[in-house]
Amino acid sequence: MSTTASAAAVEGEAPDTKPSLSEKQRRILDYLRSNAGAKTYFKSRLIADDLDLSAKEVGANMRPILDGDFDVTVEKWGYSSGTTWKVTV
Repeated sequence: MSTTASAAAVEGEAPDTKPSLSEKQRRILDYLRSNAGAKTYFKSRLIADDLDLSAKEVGANMRPILDGDFDVTVEKWGYSSGTTWKVTV
């Protein structure tokens, strides 16, 4: 157990459970935040084009955003000519 986790347990606070995001994941999350309306659908390849990534990189880096507790909700919505993500703010 780390010193931080021990201190949090002693003080009765919950340890920080938010996943730390890589630079690519932060860029994707920022992109979704700034481009999503109340409910929007995005294709991986279109996100990739805007962020100078490959569609495969977008898909591979979506998991922490899907699993994390952020101000956007992301669901894998469909796979027809590429993965589509449903993003709700």
